[in-house]
Amino acid sequence: MEKASGVPAIPMDPDPLAYVIYTSGTTGKPKGVEITQANLSHLVAWHNNAFGVTARDRGSHLAGLGFDAAVWEVWPYLAAGASVVLAPEEVRTSDSLLRAWLLVQGVTVAFVPTQLAQDLIRDDWARGSGFRYLLTGADRLVDRPAPNLSFQLINNYGPTECTVVSTSAMTPPGGDGSGLPPIGRPIGQTVIRILDKDGKPVEIGAQGEIFIGGPQVARGYRGQPDLTAERFVTIEGERFYRTGDIGACRDDGQFTFHGRVDDQAKVRGHRVEPEETASIIREHPAVRSAAVVAAPAADGGDMLVGYIVADEEVSAEALRKYLGETLPEYMIPSAFVRMDSLPLTANGKLDRKALPEPGDDNAFDSADFAASETPAEAKLTEILEGVLGRGGVGIDDNFFLLGGHSLLGTQVVLRASDAFGVELQLRDLFQAPTIRQLALRIEEMLIAMIESMSDDEAEARASGTGG
Repeated sequence: MEKASGVPAIPMDPDPLAYVIYTSGTTGKPKGVEITQANLSHLVAWHNNAFGVTARDRGSHLAGLGFDAAVWEVWPYLAAGASVVLAPEEVRTSDSLLRAWLLVQGVTVAFVPTQLAQDLIRDDWARGSGFRYLLTGADRLVDRPAPNLSFQLINNYGPTECTVVSTSAMTPPGGDGSGLPPIGRPIGQTVIRILDKDGKPVEIGAQGEIFIGGPQVARGYRGQPDLTAERFVTIEGERFYRTGDIGACRDDGQFTFHGRVDDQAKVRGHRVEPEETASIIREHPAVRSAAVVAAPAADGGDMLVGYIVADEEVSAEALRKYLGETLPEYMIPSAFVRMDSLPLTANGKLDRKALPEPGDDNAFDSADFAASETPAEAKLTEILEGVLGRGGVGIDDNFFLLGGHSLLGTQVVLRASDAFGVELQLRDLFQAPTIRQLALRIEEMLIAMIESMSDDEAEARASGTGG
């Protein structure tokens, strides 16, 4: 590690382990990541140089010790002879309490998980506090800071297997018109490559898998040589970690993050990244935060479900119309769920497992929900919910706005025709896309059919169908 002013240098062997930290990633099975002294030294040296850390600084410690950000919060400051201030539990999940605590404690540099940081950068901050840098990471940053903030927002990216941070970027207010804030450029001696599924470099701007090389790449997974060999690979004589993350390199050399390879959904044959939809939803003026995830659809593929935290009243129909101005129909969620707040893990990441399934009790337009009133509407509700693979379908809900499409519509037409003894066509569903409208259409068809029959035929049909 670099020697801080007035601090004696101590010889250090870079090869021994500094720590082993367990991460489950997307598999749910814990993996012990072996981080060496050299890995940690690279992080510390970069951090203290990038942010000008001296013995006068005060860093915050908010992360749990099981989260690798805790390493980042402690060692750079101790190596520089600076102070580390431990946050009490009650301030770690409240933006207002955390802001007050940071100011009272005179913290100059703080790491805050993305979901909480996005609340902090909307708040009013007193000037002249000495707070210089708000570092964030762990999830995709979607908001940019307010123009009047007195500190800089630094967006960071890096898997546990690459010692906390691999890329970093100062995020200015307003943006540059290029979409979501980038994750920045490689730190220190880090090397980033974006490769396609065949391991070939992609063009500038094209998406591919992120591979990370350099002195911060971990030794491997403790006691798991096969998994280590699978994830830590050699490319042209250099050791790289294949992240399973999707990224791209911009013309200016900064990288962008586009989600996980295994987070992609396949909606009616189209490959979809749910976060792209979520990022557009968050731009709606009534929406405070949002998440979009893939869920199983009745056709064997995926459907998108949007989870919305809104500052004011907004309908699902208004959201779909808003999204339709930018996105193709298949990227618009089939269902929306209203949330008071998005659930977070102990490490400040979105807790996808805690997101509820769409249903009557959390439907986004629950105030406008209309249940079936007639036997025909009840039967059509059963048919549509079966085809869509979800509950909570009201009789005034548009089939196509719920994620229905021509292939699923054909199933609705066939099942309804069989149930009511009529010959519905797909165009009938397009012209009458709600249960209420379709029930009226079927009633009209039945009346016309009966009126064209003789009295004997009508009586026979009535007795055969039970009236």
